[in-house]
Amino acid sequence: MKGILIFDNLNDVLFTKCDKKFAFHIQKLARAQGLITENKSTDDVDPKPCPNIIMQLFSPIVTSQYAMASQFGNSYTSMKCQDGTNMVFDEYMGYTFIYVGIEDIELMKRTLGICVSIVRHVCGPDVTILKSSRQKVCLVSSLLDAWVELRGSEQSILTEAVEQLSVNADLASVILKVLNDACDKLKTQSEFSNIHVLLLVKQKFLSLYSSKNAHDLCASDILLMILMCWVINQKKQIDNETDQNGDDNGDILLPHNNSSKEEEAKPFGAKLSNPTLEDITNLFRGSRESSLSEDLHSLAHDGLYSQIILLGSEHDYTANAVHVFEIDDGIYLVTIIEVTNLATSSGLYDTFHYLNIINGLQLQRDLDELRPAFDSLDTSIKKGLDGIKKNRANVNNDVDMCQRRLQVKWEFVKKKYTELLKSRDPESILQIESNTSGFTDTVKELFRLTCFDRNFLKQGVDVLTTVGRLVRQKLNDFSDFLKVKALKNFTLGSYPFLKVLNATQSTRTSLTINKYLEEFPGLVHFIYIDRTTHRLTAPTLDFTNSETLALTTKKIWNMVKQSRMHLQEGHLSVMWKDTTFNYAYFLWFEDNSGSPLKLKVYLNHLMKNFPVPGILCGDYYRKLAEACFPKLSPNKIRIYELYCVHLGLATSSCVLEHSRRLAATIWEVTGVPNNPADIL
Repeated sequence: MKGILIFDNLNDVLFTKCDKKFAFHIQKLARAQGLITENKSTDDVDPKPCPNIIMQLFSPIVTSQYAMASQFGNSYTSMKCQDGTNMVFDEYMGYTFIYVGIEDIELMKRTLGICVSIVRHVCGPDVTILKSSRQKVCLVSSLLDAWVELRGSEQSILTEAVEQLSVNADLASVILKVLNDACDKLKTQSEFSNIHVLLLVKQKFLSLYSSKNAHDLCASDILLMILMCWVINQKKQIDNETDQNGDDNGDILLPHNNSSKEEEAKPFGAKLSNPTLEDITNLFRGSRESSLSEDLHSLAHDGLYSQIILLGSEHDYTANAVHVFEIDDGIYLVTIIEVTNLATSSGLYDTFHYLNIINGLQLQRDLDELRPAFDSLDTSIKKGLDGIKKNRANVNNDVDMCQRRLQVKWEFVKKKYTELLKSRDPESILQIESNTSGFTDTVKELFRLTCFDRNFLKQGVDVLTTVGRLVRQKLNDFSDFLKVKALKNFTLGSYPFLKVLNATQSTRTSLTINKYLEEFPGLVHFIYIDRTTHRLTAPTLDFTNSETLALTTKKIWNMVKQSRMHLQEGHLSVMWKDTTFNYAYFLWFEDNSGSPLKLKVYLNHLMKNFPVPGILCGDYYRKLAEACFPKLSPNKIRIYELYCVHLGLATSSCVLEHSRRLAATIWEVTGVPNNPADIL
């Protein structure tokens, strides 16, 4: 049983994604409490849960969670019920996220955190848009499905790091030149100023070219693009309407949004969340405001798929038009064009952020903390409005009128806050709260008109399609090679494992790329991640080979899980073994010269408020570096992770020696020189 729910501060349901077991359980509870009066058999019940019923059933726990978070700053993180059901909670911009299921709590926390992250990218700070936009609901649901699917099969998504497709220097140079030319052609379009052009092959990153003033892409942004390409690829793999009504295994999540009656009539809410051909085509075509009666294959013909997505991290977000063009099966050209300048998008985003903080402080009647929050809110509003003024070329009448209304309303609210901070009369808060709602609605409207203006997706479509076709033509000779390379970036082969498991014969391993690992006898697998850039280097797991039967995904995935658990307890180095393999995990820090940085703090008590290890729910490693070395600039700290799997016969000293040499010489594979590291 699984169900993800999003509620606003009035306990209204904005988003529901659940499986049939959850839906039927909701129906059962509703009947027991008299919320459903008709007498239908379970088989006749519509599996789509009613938002009103969900609201009534969950209101007590949502209200309690909201009160604990806003008034006491001590919200629930999880609950365990007597029947084994778990509930995990998260919060974003004042909206409550709940995941109900019977899975491991740590995995549920990560899954819900990923959901929050996806909503942040798709909706920005205005989560209420999920109540009216079927297209946004579909995209959030599909991206979450993509993460669930790829996390179980791709090392890069599991560890939340970008895997670089390894090609020789000459081919890499040719591809970069192709992207450079593509970027130059796109910049002839006056609306396209700041551009990123990147190539993805399967779930691997190949190359990126960015225009001069474009805001840097985060590694988490590239991972999001990989998820989006996976969603697009599903369009090709789903046959027709017949498959939509096929049997269901009961474990696939269902999306649903509480939108208008007209949208409810569309056959989406009851469909499986693995999107259908029509769903995915509408998902991207809807972004250009095309009608549902249009030819379903209209976009597939030109191969261009478009969305507006918020990219970045922390308080550094930019709104971007993302256009995906399929070069070949599994090869995607992703063009990212900034819709607004950084000041506008980050200023408006921070406005929502500080409004949410202030709302909590007002409920707590904490006037001491209110002043710095108010000052930050004032700065954010000025930043956003100044950004709009500097971007006059893209300001239409609607934006101009909306920002004028915002300025008038802010001057009034600002005056009330100034009076409150002088008088410190808690009763003045009531006057502010009565006027804040209209002000917040205006901020939402301005955000949609500037950052999430879907009309921007209509601009330069012909140019984007033409450039995509030119890139396809130039890469035609390399496409087959790249697809094969993505399947086996490089592999770690070995002699039969069954003999090893019986410990009757010795085993040696070798790496097909420059025979790199011939000097590491007993090493079965490794994952090396430069956490400064979040780039991953690891042999491809080839399970079609009988020699790798013992090295299952379950063992590798469990190794990552165990390592993260120890990391969250403050252990940066750990070794353990089972009956088959010897596992080792190391995380270490270096300065810019490659010299090791020694920790002088006790980590355990510092890590309580950290996100889960990874980058999609927040850059855990950056926060870790800041906590470990508070006097050093994060830009002067390099962070590395290394996972190693050895045969069970390997000694601890052998594992440690191999790990040190692997960390010191991995540049032979990555092409990036590195100094020896003092792992322990």
